[in-house]
Parts: sequence; structure tokens; C-alpha cells
Amino acid sequence: MPWDAWFTLATILVLIVTLVREWARVDISVLSALGLLLVFGVVAPVEAFSGFSDPAVITIASLYVVAAGIHRTGVLSSLDRLFVSPHGNVAPLLMRIMVPTAAMSALLNNTPVVAMLMPRMQSVARKTGISVSKLLMPMSFSAIAGGMITLIGTSTNLIASGLMVDAGYQGFSLFEFAWIGVPAATFTVLYMAMAGHRLIPESEPEEREDIDALDYQFELRVPGDSHFVGMSVQQAQLRSLGDAYLVHIRRDGHTIGPVTPEEVIKGADVLTFTGRTAAMERLLLRTDFHANVDGPPLHDPDSDIPLFEAVVAAGSTLVGHTLKEVSFREKYQGVVLAIRRQDESLRGAIGNVPLKPGDLLLIEAHTGFDSNWNQSQGDFYLVTPKSQIRHGLSRKAPIALSLLAGMIGFHVAGVLSLAAAAFSAALGMVLLGCLRGSELRKSIDVTVMLTIAGAFGIGHAVDVSGLADVIGHGVASAVPNQGPLAVLILLYLITLVLTEIVTNSAAIVIMIPIALAAGLDLGVPPHAVALTVTIAASASFLSPIGYQTNLMVMGAGGYRFKDYFRVGLPVSVGIMLITLVVVSLRFF
Repeated sequence: MPWDAWFTLATILVLIVTLVREWARVDISVLSALGLLLVFGVVAPVEAFSGFSDPAVITIASLYVVAAGIHRTGVLSSLDRLFVSPHGNVAPLLMRIMVPTAAMSALLNNTPVVAMLMPRMQSVARKTGISVSKLLMPMSFSAIAGGMITLIGTSTNLIASGLMVDAGYQGFSLFEFAWIGVPAATFTVLYMAMAGHRLIPESEPEEREDIDALDYQFELRVPGDSHFVGMSVQQAQLRSLGDAYLVHIRRDGHTIGPVTPEEVIKGADVLTFTGRTAAMERLLLRTDFHANVDGPPLHDPDSDIPLFEAVVAAGSTLVGHTLKEVSFREKYQGVVLAIRRQDESLRGAIGNVPLKPGDLLLIEAHTGFDSNWNQSQGDFYLVTPKSQIRHGLSRKAPIALSLLAGMIGFHVAGVLSLAAAAFSAALGMVLLGCLRGSELRKSIDVTVMLTIAGAFGIGHAVDVSGLADVIGHGVASAVPNQGPLAVLILLYLITLVLTEIVTNSAAIVIMIPIALAAGLDLGVPPHAVALTVTIAASASFLSPIGYQTNLMVMGAGGYRFKDYFRVGLPVSVGIMLITLVVVSLRFF
């Protein structure tokens, strides 16, 4: 083996140790390893930096933007209410969670999908009494399995396709992975819903006073053209909300209350609720109601609304006065959406309630409201930012969906390459207002992109140094006279171990050249070995390190490393068997 192959092997081993011991961030570790290979001449600059211009990397970055546009326009938020309604039984609840999660992850990057669903899962856990640990790991597993269905479902598939093209072979088609991905996702969902969740230990929620668990009084206005007009309270499903209660209805200057289930909703009704802010957000998502505030909204209805919580101070000029009397909007440049008063029910419209010391106000305001009013201790004891609230589908949602459909359609029809289609869709998201320029920069995970681009350079080093040929020949000779299936099993297991150590992106760029060399030795079709190691690189169920979504849910679910191994081992074995069977039937 030449010296540069030995040097590449040593560099990769040091990289693995660095990642396992967490001595540095993943992107810094990968780029440092690439820097060593570049300085010592193992790879030329054009090879080292090829990842930064590779079509696969451009495609991945573009898909981040497309996913952000879909998310910002409320498409994902409107879909999640189809499967987050509470059930007392774990199995049917997991089916309703995992099937849509897998479907969404097949077309969108699974990281924003999981990020969007995590708070919903925590809310469902509170309502049903089911431990959140029983929900988050299955959700992550279904997102990983769903990403295996299409070429754009996960960055691993795109990287593998790009490496195939670099090696002189044809890349993967959009739905080539579906032969394995669909049965793999089906198996994962059924296993976790029927048996896997029983292996997950129950984590106890933290005993703390969460501000979101406090009951506010808030008001929603029914627009005149609402499709809820003419429905009874019962038909509109406003009766049994769990974490909110419909107190009364104001109509034409009169107050109706207590509200009976048979009360018919009319246009311009103002519905007064007592409950959590999560209930207000959920109602805004599943209905066409609006927050009832004086005057026009402060923000574009298509944008997220910054929210703040403020505690009224004892010496505040607000005490004893209503929001209308003090002209709150004009004075503070904010709108009070809800009020909470400890141990007391509020009567009447929010704008007409005299405020008291200690009242907690939920305020929509411009960025910087907290810093402006925390400096003056006269009116508020404390002003803190709160998570943003979403108002469901924006009017840009059809545009975002059309861009996603166009991206897929133009690529499948052969009009555009995937990189061109994805880049055009991403550009359309910005130009057509589905995503703002400032949000464009935030939507792309720079750490992931640097890791992938750097990993491409390391992959070139594995190839040009001769290390891929040496290891590939070694793999082929390790199972003499055993046939191609034995080689596929060995390649799958090596990749599976590697992806749990150095993440899926780094694993695939190292293993694709090795797999192609081993396949060439034994006459195994290139696509057969490439599909095998690509699925293995994505099938990260044994630890939280190998895949980002597993790491995302680890803290919230209270998981330990051994929990992933215990629960994920059957999933890993099952998907490995599915992969080997499908590849054997298709190529041999």
C-alpha cells in the first residue's frame, strides 16, 4: 500500500477518534482532516474543494431552502393536526404520528420535520398521560426510514448519487430507493407501533412551572365568511378542547354565557377562552379565526409573530386602567393577545379589563420590545421573549406547494437535473415571498454543509490514494467463494458501524469508493453495492450520534445511549434483511 494510502487511513482513524471523543465539532474535525490531506499532497486543491461545487451539495443546500419555505408558509403545521390528536392507546397514536412523518420525510429534509413535530409530541404526551419518551424516538425513527424512500429524502442518498456520477457511473433516479425505502419504512412503523415502544423506558417530565402551562384569557374573532358560521359549538369542536375552555361569546354588544353546546356560531362573534397559549396556537392553526385585537395587526399575516410575556409592576401606570384607556398599542407599540390573572377569572373583553399588579400579559410586538421595556422597571417587573405563534396556512402556501411539485415534476420528466430543479425551486421560494432573505441564510445548516463538502474531499483522498482499492480488494478476499451476497452483508455491516461513529455523511463518502472497488473485483453491479451501503449509512438506529434527528430528541425524551441500541437493534436487523433481499432480487 503506498504511503499516501497509509496516510489517508491514519487521518481517517484520527478523525474517527476525534468524533467519538468529541474533541471538536463535526465540521471542524472533518475540515481539519481534509486540511491535512491537502497539505501533505494526498489530494490536489481541485479535488479537496470539489465538494463545495458538487451538484449534490448544491442540491442539499437548495432542499434546505425548499423545506424552510414549505414550513414557513404553514404547510407542515396544517398537516400535523391530522395526527397529533390525543389517544389513550400508544399503538394507534404512534401509527398516526409515524406514517405522516415518514411520508413528509420522503419529500423534505427530515430535520425541520422533526423540529416542527417535537413540541406537538410533548403537548400530546401531557394530554394523554403517555410518556414523551414513547413518542419522540419512534418519530425520529420514522423520519429516518421515510428519508430512505426517495433520492431527496436524505442527504445520504444525494451524496451517494453524486459520488456515483463522479466515479463514472449513472446516478440514482428519484424513486430508485423506493424499492427498499417503502418496505423499510413500513416495517419500522409497524414494529415501533406494535412492539418497539414497549422497549422504551418511560421518562418522567420535569417538575417545573412552565409558563405555557398557565391559563390565560384570550379572544378569537370569527370572520364573516368563516366556514364555521352556522355550526354549533359542538359541531365546531370547541367544546372539549382539553387545555382551554370557551367561557362566553360576545355578539352585538351582548355577552352569551355560559355557552351551551347547541349555541350557533355567527360571523363577527368574539369567542372568549380560558386556557394555555398552546390552545390558542392550535385554534389559530385549525380554524380561520383571528386574534381579537384593536386595530390592524402589527405584522404581515404571512410572517411569524414575535411574542413577549410581561408582568405588570405594582407601580405601573397600567394598574387600575384598561388597555384601551392607556392606549396600549400606541404607547408600547404592541398588542395584548391574552391576559392571565392568578386565582381569578376575568370578566368582559380583554381591552376593557382593569389591570392589576402581577397580571401576566401575552404581547405581540416588534423585535426588541423586551430590551426596550426591561430597561424601564416602572411598568413591568419582567419582559421576556416567548416562542413565535403561527397562524396556519398563509396565502403563499399554494405557491410553496406548487414549487415543490414543480421541482419533482420537472426532474421526473427529464426537463431539469435534480440540482437545477432544486435550485430553481429554492430561488422561487425567495422571489415569490414564501421565504424572506434573512430567513434564507438561517434555513441552511452551515455546519452540515461544511461537513458534507469536506467529506467529499476526504472521499476523493480515499479514492485517489489507492486506499479504496486496497480495502475493496480486502473485503472481496475476506469472503472467498461465498458469492456476492456475502460481500453485500460485509459491506453493509462495515458501513453500519461507521455511520454510528462518524455520522452518515462521512460514512457514505468513505464507503462508496470501497464498495465500488469490492464490487468490481467480484463482478457485482455498481448500483447493487452502492444501494446497499447507502441504505446502511442511513439506517442509524443504534446510537444518537449517527443521525441528527436521533440527537435532537435525545434530551427531550430523556434517552440514554443504550436505549437507542436496545430499541434500534431490531429495526437495524430488519432493514438490513429487507435491503439484502430487495438488492438480490433486483440485481442477481
